Amino acid sequence: MIARSIGIAAAVGLALLLAGCSARLPGQPNEAERWRAPAEISDFNQLYTQNCAGCHGAGGKLGAARSLNDPLYLAFVTDDAMRQAIAKGRAGTNMPAFSEPAGGHLTDQQIELIVTGMRSHWSKPDDFKDVELPRYSVDETATPSGPSTAINGEISAKTSQTGDASRGGGTYKTYCASCHGTNGDGGSAGSIVDPNFLSLVSDQGLRTTVVVGRADMRKPDWRGNVPGHPMSAQEIDDVVAWLAAHRQRTTMTASKVDHPAYLKMK
Repeated sequence: MIARSIGIAAAVGLALLLAGCSARLPGQPNEAERWRAPAEISDFNQLYTQNCAGCHGAGGKLGAARSLNDPLYLAFVTDDAMRQAIAKGRAGTNMPAFSEPAGGHLTDQQIELIVTGMRSHWSKPDDFKDVELPRYSVDETATPSGPSTAINGEISAKTSQTGDASRGGGTYKTYCASCHGTNGDGGSAGSIVDPNFLSLVSDQGLRTTVVVGRADMRKPDWRGNVPGHPMSAQEIDDVVAWLAAHRQRTTMTASKVDHPAYLKMK
């Protein structure tokens, strides 16, 4: 009986000793390894890896979608634009909505952590302090849109409030045709008017690529298409309108083909 009491006391004492030393039993996760509910995650690297890396690449580069660790892109895009893109996604593209109100699982605080984390890890603001960057969104300089414009004999409404699609055709030939072909449908860099591509990118996405380029694909930014002749703000607006008009024309053609009256004629 005495031996048993001594054994119990020893076991209790050992347990207390282990607890006091914060000893970890074999297989017991440490604080960093323990499971956390998605809303509790507050580490940028974990948030980015779980929610962004699948499309934008590990470390923000070399993914299927745009690299996010591009300092020029981060200098160009606004914080609010990044928040909105993460929270609400991009309609008509593969970018989903991640905020809880939009059906995702990220809190407002987590979205803010991703935005501030990308800037703290990958931006280089001093590199662009003397560079006059084009505005991120055409809506920031919006003016009333003009009348419809004829392109290659077809009528297309202006797709940008400040851009002129017919004028953009000439701008395209000056700055883009050397890589994408005379009409945008070929060249060393491939077609830029392919309907499959245009169906997956927003007008803002087109604008961002025109301005920022794609360093990971050797696509120059707005300053490097023609050395010594950066694109003006108007030229950027015009070429985006020209590109977006091709999407509209493709959509209108598809609608015409699916129209009952057209099907009856076939």
